Amino acid sequence: MDSEGHRNPGWRDRLRALASLDDERRRALYLHVRDAGRPVGRDEAADALGLSRGAAAAHLDRLVDDGVLSASFAKRPGSGGPGSGRPSKFYSAAVGEVAAAVPERAYDLAGELLAAALERAAATGEPVHTSLAAVGREAGERLGRAHAAIDEALDATGYSPRRLEDGAIELGNCPFHRLSRGHREVVCSLNTALLTGAIAACGGRYGLEPLEPGEGTPCCARLVPGEGPGTQG
Repeated sequence: MDSEGHRNPGWRDRLRALASLDDERRRALYLHVRDAGRPVGRDEAADALGLSRGAAAAHLDRLVDDGVLSASFAKRPGSGGPGSGRPSKFYSAAVGEVAAAVPERAYDLAGELLAAALERAAATGEPVHTSLAAVGREAGERLGRAHAAIDEALDATGYSPRRLEDGAIELGNCPFHRLSRGHREVVCSLNTALLTGAIAACGGRYGLEPLEPGEGTPCCARLVPGEGPGTQG
């Protein structure tokens, strides 16, 4: 999930995309397409790697399915003869990056929100911490609106939520773990704002209970049942 609330490929999808490059032929095809700097057709890719056209097509399409390449259709330059009017399939390196971490992390989201907060502070003159709280809450609200329930919103962001017997939701993973080790106050403030916004957008049936390191969870807060928009208490 990015700062606009758009769904990113799931953790398993990203692992599958990276795993697809473990195959030597697919990796070679990907590198050939990437290094060409232009769309590459099936025939060209097959000839470059000494593969049959069918084998090259199958591997290229697998890379498209896994999000590593993108596909487009166009007529081949200089084509002629029977069937020349039909467009051919061409492949390019995907624009979006593919990254996976175990446990799941969301450093790209943190970077986007921190940059947005700095831009807002520069434009408005308000303190950076005020901008960070506003940007984080707005992103959390978009996140909440993109999902049907708070559990789904938390899972999509990498929090690994676990429901406890008392109705609380424990966050089994911190998506910003490495950042929080060196910048705990900033990251936990951002995390609080993000969670507060998500709770509010999902119905506001939880509050945030702050936690200190060593209290049995990697996150700085957990969600506890209660009325209101989800404020830290």
